[in-house]
Amino acid sequence: MSRRKKKHEHVNHERWLVSYADFITLLFAFFVVMYSSAQVDNKKVAQVSAAIEGAFQELGVFTGNGSGGTGRETAAPIQPMPQQIPQLLLADRLGKAGVAAGAPDVNKLRHDLEEALGEEIKKHEIQMRVTPEGLVVSLSEVGFFASGDATLLPGGQATLTRIAGVLNEKGFQIRVEGHTDNQKIHTARFKSNWELSTARATEVVSLLIEQHSFDPRQISAAGYSEYRPIASNDTEEGRKANRRVDLVVVAHTDYGRAHAADLHAGQ
Repeated sequence: MSRRKKKHEHVNHERWLVSYADFITLLFAFFVVMYSSAQVDNKKVAQVSAAIEGAFQELGVFTGNGSGGTGRETAAPIQPMPQQIPQLLLADRLGKAGVAAGAPDVNKLRHDLEEALGEEIKKHEIQMRVTPEGLVVSLSEVGFFASGDATLLPGGQATLTRIAGVLNEKGFQIRVEGHTDNQKIHTARFKSNWELSTARATEVVSLLIEQHSFDPRQISAAGYSEYRPIASNDTEEGRKANRRVDLVVVAHTDYGRAHAADLHAGQ
């Protein structure tokens, strides 16, 4: 018998194309994911940019050009401090949340107070800032109290009357806080800064309740002595800033929600 010749198997030299195709597919998928991520980041950047632009416009940095545009071409001479932008964005969020929950609109409240207290703000007797808790109205010792005393000065009482006219609305929860610098005090009336800070806060609370008909259930007093400074006590200017009484208008409270519900039920 004749032996059959063995057929040699054909060697496929193109098998590498399979691996190459898989590699190209994975590479394509990678770039698709990267591109999608970049588009998401661009949207976030656009949102942040729009929020910052809105904050600058609220401060009056960009003025209108009378044609309905953004007015970027003309800038106001006064530039805002960088730390004011987070406060404005926070105020916007608190304002929107307040409207939805029946609590104070922080944006509107701040605007109304700025109109009523323009002269005191120019003299730096009053400062306002927005915190996560709400709007803080700081009454400097200068213009409101004599050094080491807790009796509100006549000029300070007139200013407090204007403040009360704006704040005395339903649903406002207010905490009055007394603060001092770190200079020790010991007088016939006050043995420490604790007593002085608490007495000043109580003085303001009493006036708001007795003379301006504030609801006692929605106002409280607290004294913090030297332990919650807003500036360094190493300088006279810093100590001056720390000697203050803060009116904290709480943006959202359980009592405010309950009180609003009671008012609505009674209508």
